[in-house]
Amino acid sequence: MELKPSGSLKIDTISMRIGDIEGVDLDRLHALSLAVGWPHRAEDWQFLRESGQGFVALDEIGRVLGSAMWFAHGTDFATVGMVITSPRLQTLGAGQWLMKRVFEKVAGRDLRLNATRAARRLYLSLDFQPEKTVYQCQGIARTQKTGRPANIPGDVRTLDARDLPAAIALDAAGFGVRRAALIEKLFTHTAGYGLFKGDRLSAFALCRPFGRGHVVGPVVAESDAEAVAVVQPHVADHSGSFLRIDTHMDNGEFAAFLSHNGMPVFDTVLTMSMGKRLTDFGVGGATGPVTYALASQTLG
Repeated sequence: MELKPSGSLKIDTISMRIGDIEGVDLDRLHALSLAVGWPHRAEDWQFLRESGQGFVALDEIGRVLGSAMWFAHGTDFATVGMVITSPRLQTLGAGQWLMKRVFEKVAGRDLRLNATRAARRLYLSLDFQPEKTVYQCQGIARTQKTGRPANIPGDVRTLDARDLPAAIALDAAGFGVRRAALIEKLFTHTAGYGLFKGDRLSAFALCRPFGRGHVVGPVVAESDAEAVAVVQPHVADHSGSFLRIDTHMDNGEFAAFLSHNGMPVFDTVLTMSMGKRLTDFGVGGATGPVTYALASQTLG
């Protein structure tokens, strides 16, 4: 596959050049995501820019016609996201042009992304392989009076800075790659609950403002019941308002909990990888900690 694209591209009568995403006004990035119906606020774009790197496609007068970002974790792995092209350019090669520029920056790394239906053909053409469906669960949260999940030893409490090292380690076990910088940054932007068995952190769930309301993630736990135990306080905190969770879980106690608490499946995307796959999406409790909810579709 040719991985050395030029710094410019002409499609029909449109000429585009590559720019650094850091140099673009947030309102122009926000307008780009609005054009394709994505919920990201300007503040969400800024969080992503602070967490990763990216390119934009600019026309002759500086309008933003596309974007692509990557988020490196160590020297061997990165997630790719915010790959957007203006609707009129989606089938004309602009997405592939941007992705090949990203490949230049992430050479040698294993990659993972979450593909919308519209983008799957692009990623298949670039040799990404399907892994598993992500269920975008969202709606107006409502607390069911079911009480705490049964048979959960330990205590659920709010997380603070002292819990950061344990959360980084637990996230790495569940996700398959250590994401210390990302988890540390999320800690400064989120509210979190953890399940503690004595002094050991067994499960945690973070929640932050995003899009139309708040998003819960990542959620890492050793079982469905533990995942429910740490997400339930967030549902109570945001009862009556918009809440979203992106999960690979399509059945079981955790999936049922989301549906029963006002967050049914709204849409799906497909997790895809290039290179070595990370930890398999197993059943909680079978192989240790499991990532029950993504930090976001962009971040994984």
